[in-house]
Amino acid sequence: MAFKDARQFIETLERTGDLVRVKKEVDWDLEAAAISRRVMEKGGPATLFEKIKDYPKGFRILGGMVATRRRLAASLGLPPETSVKDIYAKYEHGEQNPIKPKTVKSGPCKENVIAGDAVDLHSLPAPYIHDGDGGRYIGTWDCVISKDLDTDWTNWGMYRFMILNKNYLSGYPNRASQLWLMFSGKYIPKNKPMPVAIAIGLDPICHIVATAGFPPGASEVDYAGGLRGEPVELVKCETSNLLVPANAEIVIEGEILPDMVAPEAPFGEYPGYRTEAIKLGLVCKVKAITYRNDPILTMISLGMPVDDSSMAASLTAALALKHRLQRHGIPVTEVYNPPHSVTHLLVVGVKSGGRKVAQQILDVLIARRVAINKIVVVDDDVDVFNMGEVLHAFATKCHPIRGTLIGESKPGLGNPVTPGLSPEERRALQSPVAVYDCTWPLEWSKETDIPMKASFDMAYPEDLKQKVIANWKEYGLK
Repeated sequence: MAFKDARQFIETLERTGDLVRVKKEVDWDLEAAAISRRVMEKGGPATLFEKIKDYPKGFRILGGMVATRRRLAASLGLPPETSVKDIYAKYEHGEQNPIKPKTVKSGPCKENVIAGDAVDLHSLPAPYIHDGDGGRYIGTWDCVISKDLDTDWTNWGMYRFMILNKNYLSGYPNRASQLWLMFSGKYIPKNKPMPVAIAIGLDPICHIVATAGFPPGASEVDYAGGLRGEPVELVKCETSNLLVPANAEIVIEGEILPDMVAPEAPFGEYPGYRTEAIKLGLVCKVKAITYRNDPILTMISLGMPVDDSSMAASLTAALALKHRLQRHGIPVTEVYNPPHSVTHLLVVGVKSGGRKVAQQILDVLIARRVAINKIVVVDDDVDVFNMGEVLHAFATKCHPIRGTLIGESKPGLGNPVTPGLSPEERRALQSPVAVYDCTWPLEWSKETDIPMKASFDMAYPEDLKQKVIANWKEYGLK
């Protein structure tokens, strides 16, 4: 089923016991984010804060929209108890069947329109998320929409934006991000401001797609339609020709200025650490704000996993890299990006392994920038979604010397928020990549060299296994 908006998804989460309405007044200044952070670290429900200090009745903040596997499954219309493998399969099917969006004349996001001198970003309950942050961040769990200057390509991405004053924001998109490449490559050379729209409080799929690493030129809204099973309804902005989701809770319309910078950060980012000091970021002049009656501001209190970012990126990054490897002819079965790894570790299952295949995987993945710096390669008898099996394979099958392959550290290929990199490496986007080959060497004989796995699937006759499975409940087991 497709959720038409965030509110319909909230109703579903409430029915499944995956949401709590916090009716006690909470402060936008750290308290709401602190509550949400602790809930996520305990694997608790999404939190809808219904009474925000200093703000009118009806203004709300939602934290942890898809911060658990149960809620990620629900976002795809699956039962909350769906396995990780089946969640990945459903996402992959939807991604491979995109559906074009539908433009409508108006929508709920237009119920209130504030423009020009009346714009005041402080009229929205933007949270102060971490003690020591550079300011109040209104753009965390958002969807930032921009358009290429010379083509029809419209990009959706998730980028952070901090309030500077009543009508200016500052942001610091990754220098390898599509927003930055679009702005620096097209708008800055022509000294033109770039129109942007920051959409907040969308249906969960639209937010998840905004986190995905689709290639330049790809239309994220089409993929969102495929995942939803029906078109995303879009409506034109008040101050530009950008199209935004009609059912958004809040839309901030503005333009990024080509000739201005402003302080941005610090901010506790998705790897679970604050690695950045104050820096000069992009400046966005806000020209209009539109919002629904009783708006819900979606927030992510970023930090130690698992949270919305690591859960969504776990799904989107893994499948993007799976398709990249398959395009290069590598015999990939499944790819998993565990949420706790915050996109820094990848598990790749292959039909047949060995050092040559491991080297091919390394070569493909370091040819273009990825956040991954550790890759574990396993045979197809290991369930890549079962971290117990993966850890067992790493501990028992990866040779400490010949099983470790290191990719050269190259500028531009690293991740600027990887905590283990030095400040110099982070600034240069420079990081080595390690592959851990946990597969049997191809030259080993199955009869004499490869040990037999002592598991239920491998160590018993097929007829006995079927008997045990058939009599399972009679044994008194569940």
